Amino acid sequence: MFSFTFLRNSISKPIWSRNITISSILRNENIKDNITLEYREVTKDRSQIIPVETSIKYLKSPAYQQTYGSDPVWKLYRRNHKGRIPPKKTRKTCIRAGVISTGNPCPICRDEYLVLSEHNTELLKQFVCPHTGEILSFSKTGLCQVKHTQLLVALKRAYNFGLLTFDVPFRAYDYTDYYKVADN
Repeated sequence: MFSFTFLRNSISKPIWSRNITISSILRNENIKDNITLEYREVTKDRSQIIPVETSIKYLKSPAYQQTYGSDPVWKLYRRNHKGRIPPKKTRKTCIRAGVISTGNPCPICRDEYLVLSEHNTELLKQFVCPHTGEILSFSKTGLCQVKHTQLLVALKRAYNFGLLTFDVPFRAYDYTDYYKVADN
């Protein structure tokens, strides 16, 4: 039988922090038929540097699909704040001295395999509006200020390198204003 406190604790906490003690990572990526998941303990230590190639493989793995599905990484995130009116800015950083220092870190800080880099275009596309092409604000995505700055730098570098493209609207001009029309 479920107790009221168990139900309250499991509903009020975010999905990723509900008494989860193991994390799944894709192992044997080269063999398509025999996919196994390696289970590891979830830690708050973020001092280990994850390569960008590992992050790109993680975005294609069943572990990522199980965690986020087809939604962007920031969609299920909900900020905790004190009082009725949310603060205008998000927190400065979630990670201090290589350790997560808050109970509810931002979507990028909570998952150690999400690396913001100009080569990780699938992750960067999640933070760009598909209709207008504008970069989503930190108030919508919930990123801390440090990760939002890293996101802006990675997006600008990806645009400059040509890894991400943007559409330029087509404008039709009336060239008769610029050229003389012969009155014959």
